[in-house]
Amino acid sequence: MATNGCEGRLKMIEELTTNAEQIQDEVLGEILRRNAGTEYLRGYLHGQTEKQLFKKNVPMVTYEDLKPYIDRIANGETSDILLAEPITGFFLSSGTSGGQPKLMPVTAEVANKWELFRGLYESPAMKHFGDINQAGKRLELMFARPEIETPSGLKAASVSTSIYNECNFRANLPKLYTSPVETIFCPDPNQGLYCQLLFGLIQRDEVVKVGSVFASTVLRGIKFLENHWQELCYDIKTGRLSDWITDSGCRNAASLVMKPNPEQADLIETICNCKSWEGIIRKLWPKARYIWCICTGIMRQYTTELEFYCRGLPLVSDLYACSEAICGMNLEPLCKPCDISYTFLPNMAYFEFLPVKNERDGSIEMKSNNEDTELVDLVNVKAGQCYELVVTTCAGLYRYKVGDVLMVSGFYNNAPQFQFVERKNVILSVDQEKTSETDLFKAVTEAKALLDPLGFILTEYTSYVDTSSAPGHYVLFWEIKGKEGTHCKELDPKIMVECCSRMEESLHYTYKIYRKRNIIAALEIRVVKQGSFEALMDYYVSKGTSLSQYKKPSCIKSEEAVKILDSRVIGKYFSSKSPL
Repeated sequence: MATNGCEGRLKMIEELTTNAEQIQDEVLGEILRRNAGTEYLRGYLHGQTEKQLFKKNVPMVTYEDLKPYIDRIANGETSDILLAEPITGFFLSSGTSGGQPKLMPVTAEVANKWELFRGLYESPAMKHFGDINQAGKRLELMFARPEIETPSGLKAASVSTSIYNECNFRANLPKLYTSPVETIFCPDPNQGLYCQLLFGLIQRDEVVKVGSVFASTVLRGIKFLENHWQELCYDIKTGRLSDWITDSGCRNAASLVMKPNPEQADLIETICNCKSWEGIIRKLWPKARYIWCICTGIMRQYTTELEFYCRGLPLVSDLYACSEAICGMNLEPLCKPCDISYTFLPNMAYFEFLPVKNERDGSIEMKSNNEDTELVDLVNVKAGQCYELVVTTCAGLYRYKVGDVLMVSGFYNNAPQFQFVERKNVILSVDQEKTSETDLFKAVTEAKALLDPLGFILTEYTSYVDTSSAPGHYVLFWEIKGKEGTHCKELDPKIMVECCSRMEESLHYTYKIYRKRNIIAALEIRVVKQGSFEALMDYYVSKGTSLSQYKKPSCIKSEEAVKILDSRVIGKYFSSKSPL
């Protein structure tokens, strides 16, 4: 991409955000003109296309409301029961953050919007870091999953897999990326990961950008490298691929580029064979300009550890999108992860916002579908207010509740900027209290501060409600790592008990009242051994989740997933006192 191309895209962002209201009306108008005669909308609009009629008559819905229509199309009925434009396939949501995978219709227009969006969201980073496409290559960890064929013959795939399958992406892959296509589509994620790291190390002097879609995948790569760097160095030294890599595609790709390089292997070995891996990414890839990954929402828990490994390199989280809709982009790529806001692009979908009540104690109360709450248009949201995102798209989603709670942090021109707050339905509850993802994150952040002065990092956590005995209680699984040679066995049990108490002190008022009345039992932290959350990730990947799309649940619902972590517990600690 040439510099003038970047300037042109930045100019387009200015025009889109300046004319946000007009563009939103045009987007909705076009969706209604095209689809008002479909079976779904005809029942609400009777063939009319007025905005006010749409707002008055078309209800807010969830996936379960639209699922019968989507299933009918997947089973062979024509797509015009839901939308006029032919469906070319489906996006398959990951299903790991808030529930089961969902099928989202894809059309030619959706594909065009994604192509435009990819050029737009990279532009601010290029403004700051230069045109990385001309400077070198990207080491991005990418993992495709097999497509699913529906009874209608239409294919379903994750957004990332759909991108990897595009002819344009494949044509540019050898020039722009270190990973051959065979490693991306390797059916064994561990073999694919090993080979992607291997190719990234072989081409380490060309790498100007390191990353993956999610922060959790970047960390998975670093931890995998910690366990395999000696083997990788041996392969580089000898020019031969390890025998356990049996995938023919990976072996063929390796045979084309691998040759003995003892000097490179010795240099990498010296870098990796050190007491502390602080700044290891910068040491292994000295020309890297930044780390690219989404590190907001559920991914924010990984920023401390990522900053340890990439010391001095910016973490750039540049997009906010989901299987349902493309939403916004980060115009300030150099800002800290905790300050990231996404500017919504008004041409990508028609956006509405359901006001969410902020309680005094900082918790959030969701509005129900039955409440007579007026949805707010994109340009009319208020700074500081929280909203649940509702989208209407060109692909047959009408007033669809995405399930994301966002807070308005400001405006860029006339387009609002949002910070991601939480997923709506991820909560802990023993009785009548409701603890949100944000509540949990705040409590964990307060508690883990006790570990920092002792040389320990909380690398992973998740939770569940244990009701096997009465009263029930919250259980947190923590994976803890020493910064420099310290071992979890050196952890003082008193500190862990204090972490439990600190968490309870940080939770909301309702939890504290229920805890004092013994309606909820003492909070428990179960420390698990190193690699436990990798095993959890492997479990979800084995069930069909793409490694690129994996989002570790902050609250576990699966009994099997709980068993995986429980089998790796090395210490259990309980709060010793009721919170004040």
